[in-house]
Amino acid sequence: MNLTEVRTQIDAIDKQLLDLFVRRLELADDVVAAKSAEGKPVFDPARERTKLLEIAQGTPEQIRPQAVSLFSLLMSMNKAEQQRVLHADDPKSLSASARAALKPVDEPFPATAMVACQGVEGAYSQIAASRLFHVPGITYFNTFEGVFRAVRDGFCDFGVVPIENSTAGSVNAVYDLLAEYRFSIVRSLRLKIDHNLLAKPGVRIEDVKEVFSHEQAVAQCADYLDRLGVKVTVYENTAEAAEFVAHTDRTDVAALCSRSCAPLYDLEILDEDVQDSDNNYTRFVVIAAEPQIYPGATRTSLMLTVPHEPGSLYRVLERFYALDINLVKLESRPIAGRDFEFMFYFDLDCPVGTQSLETLLDALDDVCENYTYFGSYTEVM
Repeated sequence: MNLTEVRTQIDAIDKQLLDLFVRRLELADDVVAAKSAEGKPVFDPARERTKLLEIAQGTPEQIRPQAVSLFSLLMSMNKAEQQRVLHADDPKSLSASARAALKPVDEPFPATAMVACQGVEGAYSQIAASRLFHVPGITYFNTFEGVFRAVRDGFCDFGVVPIENSTAGSVNAVYDLLAEYRFSIVRSLRLKIDHNLLAKPGVRIEDVKEVFSHEQAVAQCADYLDRLGVKVTVYENTAEAAEFVAHTDRTDVAALCSRSCAPLYDLEILDEDVQDSDNNYTRFVVIAAEPQIYPGATRTSLMLTVPHEPGSLYRVLERFYALDINLVKLESRPIAGRDFEFMFYFDLDCPVGTQSLETLLDALDDVCENYTYFGSYTEVM
C-alpha cells in the first residue's frame, strides 16, 4: 500500500474509534443511574483493576503498555463525565458555587477598597496592595491571622498576603489559614523582590554585627548573609525590622528590607539588591471572605490530599490531562502527624466558565481524600 491508501484506512478506523468513544461517554448517564440505585461510588478500583488486566492480557505484548495507558485514560474521562452528570443539577456543587460567584462581565476589579496587610508601612505587602488597588485604604496587623480576622469580621474588604516565593517556596501558614477560614483568592500579583541592607545614617557596612529581617527575606539572602558574617535575627516583617533599626540606640545593626523603607524610617542603603537570585519574585494574593470571580479569570488554585497508595497522585494528574487543563504549579507538603503522607498545592491555567474547569471542580471526589477550592482569579504581572 502507498501512503495515501494507508491513511485512508487509518481515517476509517479513527472514525469508528470516535463513534465508539462518543457512545462510551454517552453511557455515563446510565452508569450513574445504575450506581446511584445500587449505592455504589463512581470509583470502583476492583472493577478498574480487572478491566485493565483483561486489556493487558488481550493485547500483543509489544503494545501492551500503550493499550493499558489508553484505556486508563478512557476510564478517567468516563469517571469525570459521571461526576459531571451526578452534580449537574446540584445547586450546592462546586461548579454551581463558582458560577454564582462570577461577577458580571462589565464589573471590573475594585480600584479602591479597605485592605488588610501584615506589617507596617514599607512592607512588601503594602507595596503589593498599592499595585493591586489604585487607591487602597490600608490597615496593618501584626500577623497573617490578624489579616484574616479583619476580613472575616468585615473590618476590611480584602486582605493582601504573600503565598509563594520563587526562592523560598510556598508560605504554608497562608495556605493553612485559607483552608481554615474557607476564604477565596480573588486576585494575585507577581512582584519582583529586591532586598536592600539598610542602617542608620553614619553606620558603615563593616560596623554591622547583626541583621534583622523576615525569615523569607533571610532565606532569599542566605549566601549574602553568610559572606557578611553577621548574626541574623528573624523579625515578623521586613518593614518592622527597618522600624526597629531606626529606633534602637544600637549602631551595629541593619535591616534587610525594601528600598522604600529608607525614606520612611530615615535609614541609608548600605548595599542594594542583595538577594541571592536576581529572579526573586513573590506572589501576593488578594483574599476575600466570600467567593468573588472577576471577568477574565484564568487561574485556579486547589489544595488536596490523596490516599497513601501507589498511583494516587497519578489519578489526579490523569484527570487534569483528560480534561486538557494545564498545570502551572504542583507542590507537596508533609501532613503533620501522618508519616509519609502529603498534601498538594495546585495552580491551574484554565479560563473560568469553560466546561473543562466546571467538570474538574465536580470530578475530584473519586481521586482524592479531600480537596479545597481556593478560587479562580487573574494574576497581574
